[in-house]
Amino acid sequence: MITRRHLIRSIAATAAATAALAGALPLAAQTADAGSAGRRGPVVVELFTSQGCSSCPAADKFLGELAGRGDVIALSFHVDYWNYMGWADPFSRADNSARQRAYKHAMGLRYVYTPQMVVDGRTQAVGSERDAVERLIGEAADRPSLPVVLKQNGSEIEVSVEGADQADAAVVWLVVFDRVHKTKIERGENSGRSILNVHVVQSMVPIGKWTGQPLRISYTTDMLTPQRGAAVLVQKKGTGPILGAAMIRPPTS
Repeated sequence: MITRRHLIRSIAATAAATAALAGALPLAAQTADAGSAGRRGPVVVELFTSQGCSSCPAADKFLGELAGRGDVIALSFHVDYWNYMGWADPFSRADNSARQRAYKHAMGLRYVYTPQMVVDGRTQAVGSERDAVERLIGEAADRPSLPVVLKQNGSEIEVSVEGADQADAAVVWLVVFDRVHKTKIERGENSGRSILNVHVVQSMVPIGKWTGQPLRISYTTDMLTPQRGAAVLVQKKGTGPILGAAMIRPPTS
């Protein structure tokens, strides 16, 4: 029987090779961050996690630290495939598990596992391995990014994406997330613990397609509330390299 711990060790052993391969993918949009010449936009870090996973709290804490950085968009995607182990994660979504499986196929991995951090849709590492994740963030920060601007007015958002030479179409995702949740775990591997989860994804929907031409999108959703944040990701093939991103942080009180 393959345990979660075995899966993590197996994935970790191939993470460096996967990072090198994925990091070599070309970026068509050779542009700088809008309004800040010589700088790039924030690096997107996606944590695939579960409250039913005993290996995840350390990665949840690390993501909380990354969420406080201005150069990172940190998002917590709670998967549902550990719910059978005694604790059903209240923030788990089948769509999150499907997104992680799509990354598995795109990166040529053998398994999905938790905790996993995917950086800019290109590379991945065990979410609790800080040095490995920081290295991937640093490598991502050295690549140029596509300028993206995100504005919000109540339940409406406006997205602007600059034009650039681009061979493949990219999906424009709108991600809506809660700032923080604290949960007392009553059963399962983390029974008796209180877990803090930050930037918990509640909704992720495609709102447009970018083909290299300047793009403007207006979109309204009742998922946007005064207590939630939003991020826009411009991503090749939906789960390929993230070309550009922007975020509106949720309020702190």
